[in-house]
Amino acid sequence: MSGQLRAIPGAVLGWDLTTGLAIAAALGVSPVAAAELLPEIEAVAVRKLNERIGANRDD
Repeated sequence: MSGQLRAIPGAVLGWDLTTGLAIAAALGVSPVAAAELLPEIEAVAVRKLNERIGANRDD
């Protein structure tokens, strides 16, 4: 999913969840499970990526 980011200069806004659902389907993951889990995972990943971006600006 790292190549499917929605971003602006200096910040990550989120993932392209349509792509995430397609990847899940290709891997045989239940669409219901993917729809429930991907937004939660996305929130943590985006928060951590933005923390990393902010830390790099401070260097």
